[in-house]
Amino acid sequence: MEIKINASFLPHSNPDESLAFFRDVLGFEVRNDVGYEGMRWITVGPAGQPDTSIVLHPPGATPGLTDEERTMLLELMAKGIYFGVNLATDDVDATFDTLQARGAEVIQEPMDQPYGTRDCAFRDPAGNELRIQQVQQAD
Repeated sequence: MEIKINASFLPHSNPDESLAFFRDVLGFEVRNDVGYEGMRWITVGPAGQPDTSIVLHPPGATPGLTDEERTMLLELMAKGIYFGVNLATDDVDATFDTLQARGAEVIQEPMDQPYGTRDCAFRDPAGNELRIQQVQQAD
C-alpha cells in the first residue's frame, strides 16, 4: 500500500493577500481558485510537484461553527498559533534571503537547531507559520 500527501490546508483571512504571498513571494503555482457563497478556496503548490498542494481556505467555512468559535479561530490565526506548514529546501540561507527580500514577515532567521536541522521561519498574511528546513539532496 502506498499513501501520499496530496493536499494540506491553511486558513486565510484575506484570499487576495494569501494568493499574492504564495504566488509572488514563495513562487508557488496557482492550481485552482474557487469561489462559493462569498468564500474562496485557492489551491497552490510548488512548481514541479503537481501531486502536492496547499489549499488556502476560509476558516469560517466549517459547518456548525458558532460566531464565538469563528472569532476564536480568527484570534488564534492572528497570533500565528492556529496552523502552520513545514517546507524544505536544499539551501535554507539562500531561500531565507530571497523570501526576506520579497517582503515575507520573518519569525526566525536561519539557525542550526539542537535536533539536527537548519531552518528558518516566516509568517504568511493570515498568521500561519511557514517553517523552512534545509534537506540534503539524495545522490
